[in-house]
Amino acid sequence: MKRRAFLKAAGIAGAAAFSTPAIAEDKRELKMVTSWPRNFPGFAASAERLAQRITMATGGSLVVKVLAAEELVGRYETFDAVSSGGADIYHGIESFWQGKSKAFNFFAAVPFGLTANEMAAWVYHGGGQEVWDRLSADFGLKPFLAGNTGSQMGGWFRKEMKVVDDFDGLNIRISGLGGDVLRRIGAAPKALPGGELVAALESDAIDACEWYGPWLDLTLGLHKAAKYYYYPGFHEPGTAISAAVNRKLWEGLSGEHKAAIEAAMAAETTVTLAEFNARNTDALDVLRTKHKIGVRKFSSTILRAFGEAAGQVVTDIGTSEVSTRKVYDSFIAYRRRTVSWSKVADQGYMNARLLPFKY
Repeated sequence: MKRRAFLKAAGIAGAAAFSTPAIAEDKRELKMVTSWPRNFPGFAASAERLAQRITMATGGSLVVKVLAAEELVGRYETFDAVSSGGADIYHGIESFWQGKSKAFNFFAAVPFGLTANEMAAWVYHGGGQEVWDRLSADFGLKPFLAGNTGSQMGGWFRKEMKVVDDFDGLNIRISGLGGDVLRRIGAAPKALPGGELVAALESDAIDACEWYGPWLDLTLGLHKAAKYYYYPGFHEPGTAISAAVNRKLWEGLSGEHKAAIEAAMAAETTVTLAEFNARNTDALDVLRTKHKIGVRKFSSTILRAFGEAAGQVVTDIGTSEVSTRKVYDSFIAYRRRTVSWSKVADQGYMNARLLPFKY
């Protein structure tokens, strides 16, 4: 009996010894490379939340490790890292990859394009995901919406912008297609990192700049260097944050893991947009009440000039190559339909809410 008991105990111990590595083997660590410095407001926190969502939704069988910009690769090298399999997921903004294809701009923001809600509608239900998948598949990627900054501001200016001619020769920090638009009306766009903007304004190196919106603008201290804060942010009406998974990795995942990742992406898209809206609301109030910043609207004449130039810029990039044309056609067709709906829905309601009644 003693010998039988000993062998039984030994068998249990042996099974336990072998089961621990088996459980560990079921866990897979995924490297998420991001375009953000660690602790960068809004964006870095969103990447961390997304990683946690995926890890928790898969019961820890997929453990996502977040790597800030420069910890594994540079902020603009994340696309190539995931495409090549050197990392598993990237977290960034698709316009960063326009050097690969101009079509990626349409999944971030284009001047006078889609709002955050309209972007989600196009991607989820208007054919956007399908053309995005085909575009990204050529680079070995499976893309997702992973957040949105919501509406942005038009920028900080050291002088009043009253007429279109005020932009002639204006040195302004503005990135991407917005810069192309302003160049067409005479401005001189410049590419500068956020950390240099206050000093550049104070030293007269630039006359104006745009960043993201009240929350991040206040954090950066732009109100200390420029007096005039203009809206609307025609250049980025709702900038989508994206994440993409290495396609070979994606195709090898189980259905349960794919569903968990898709759900985590959708949830983070909603939460990030809500956070930007909430923080921008609070920050704009601080800018107005504490720092006495006057918020000004671009005139209709200026906005029309922006719009005419934007139409030319977007058409030029949209028709530049075959792959871009397919995305452009889908985007423009959806934009046309959603503008018709938004005019009577969101815009109609917003206009009604501004009427002078007591509420």
